[in-house]
Amino acid sequence: MARNIEIKARIDSVERVATIAATLADEGPTEIAQDDTFFRCNDSADRLKLRTFAPDHAELIFYRRANSAGPKESFYLITPCSTPDVLRESLTLAWGQAGRVRKQRRLFLVGRTRVHLDHVEGLGEFLELEVVLEEGESAEAGIVEAHALMERLGVGTDQLVQGAYVDLLNSAA
Repeated sequence: MARNIEIKARIDSVERVATIAATLADEGPTEIAQDDTFFRCNDSADRLKLRTFAPDHAELIFYRRANSAGPKESFYLITPCSTPDVLRESLTLAWGQAGRVRKQRRLFLVGRTRVHLDHVEGLGEFLELEVVLEEGESAEAGIVEAHALMERLGVGTDQLVQGAYVDLLNSAA
């Protein structure tokens, strides 16, 4: 399993943050349409989602992270899939769906950090940072890096949100 530190914040303008991110980025922006189907899990810290990019291109992603605002360590495993509709149906029958999230993501790479600027249907605009940790590296190093990048992007700790997009959508419904 891979590890990273994640931070999610509600932002007022993707364009404002994108302008700053472009000056910091080593790569990007890359525009990505994503359709995420979440499946029920027994543990509230666990997530299983099928991220579909195209009818023949998807990823099944399992991840585990705390449901708290602010930086948190996440463990994840990604499995490529070429038949997302069949897999979605199988997992729905086996586990049931927990929700669906459709978003347009703008991705920048700033060093080892993935900067996601997301427009989420039904929720609005968000910044998500994923600082990829090295094997054996402390979570604290990634947290420090995430906070420093948030500051450079002009995003305050008062903008941090708790939970996954699917949780926010379900609580709003």
